[in-house]
Amino acid sequence: MALNRREFLKLTTVGGAVFSTGLFGVNALAKSGRTDAFYFVQLSDTHWGFNHQKFNADPQGTLPKAITLVNALDPQPDFVVFTGDLTHTTDDPNRRRQRLAEFQTIAQKLTTKNVRFMPGEHDAALDAGKAYQEFFGALNYTFDHKGIHFIALDNVSDPRARLGERQLAWLAEDLRQRDRDAPIVVLTHRPLFDLAPQWGWATQDGAKALALLMPYQHVTVLYGHIHQEHHHTTGHIAHHSAKSLIFPLPKPGSVEKKSKIAWDPQHPYRGLGVRSIEASMPNVAYDLSELNLPKG
Repeated sequence: MALNRREFLKLTTVGGAVFSTGLFGVNALAKSGRTDAFYFVQLSDTHWGFNHQKFNADPQGTLPKAITLVNALDPQPDFVVFTGDLTHTTDDPNRRRQRLAEFQTIAQKLTTKNVRFMPGEHDAALDAGKAYQEFFGALNYTFDHKGIHFIALDNVSDPRARLGERQLAWLAEDLRQRDRDAPIVVLTHRPLFDLAPQWGWATQDGAKALALLMPYQHVTVLYGHIHQEHHHTTGHIAHHSAKSLIFPLPKPGSVEKKSKIAWDPQHPYRGLGVRSIEASMPNVAYDLSELNLPKG
C-alpha cells in the first residue's frame, strides 16, 4: 500500500522526530499545497556486508526495509541520496567489489531512479576510491535541482580524512560561479567541523571548505558517518547528520571510547532510520523529518 506523503509526515511527527530549519513546520508545508516545494530522501551508513548479531540481528534486512519504506511514499521523492559507507570495509578487494555490486543491486529496487551515491571511508579509504568509482562514478560532483545547487564532497578517499588542495580548488571555482544568495546544499560523509576529532568525527581541512562557503548566505550541510541525528551550526551554516541503517553510535563525547550500541531485542531497529528533507523555495527553507524503520 502506498504511504501518502501527508500520512508519512504525521508518522514522523509521532514516531520519530521533526526538526525544522526553515520558516514553516512540516505539516503546515505539506498542507499548503505549494508548488515551489519538493522533497528528497537521505539514507546513510548502510554498511552492506556487516554481520555481527550483537549489534544488528537483521543485518541483511535493514537496507531492504528502508527501500520498501521509501518506495511506499506517495508522491515519490524527487531523488534519493546515500551519504556514504554503502558497504562495510574489507581488506579483500574482490570482496569489496562483491559488496558494492550487491549493494548496487538492492539500491536499484528503489522506485525513483534519480539516485545519488557518495562514498564513505568504508567504501573508499583503502584503495583511494578505485573500486567505488567502478560502480558509482565520481567521488565528488555537483548537480542542480529546482533552484538549489548541490555539492557532493569527498572527505573519505584520503585515509587522512582530508578534502585535499585539489578538491578545495575545485570547490572554490564552483562557488565562484554562484550568487552569494544562492541556495546551496553540501553533501559529505564526515562532518566538516570538528565534532569529535578523537573519534574520527572531523575533516582535517574542513575549516578551509567552510571558509569558502561562509560568504554564501544559504548553506546547509547534510552528512552521515556518526550514525545518529545531530544538529550544529557554524556561523549561519547549518549541519545535520543522518541516522545509520545498521547500528547506532553513542553521542559525541558521551563515553571515553567510541563503541557500537548493542542491538536491543525489546526495541529492534531503535536508532536506525531514514530522513526526508522538504525544500521550500524561494524562501530557502528545509524541513527535516526522521522516520524510524518499521519493526515488521
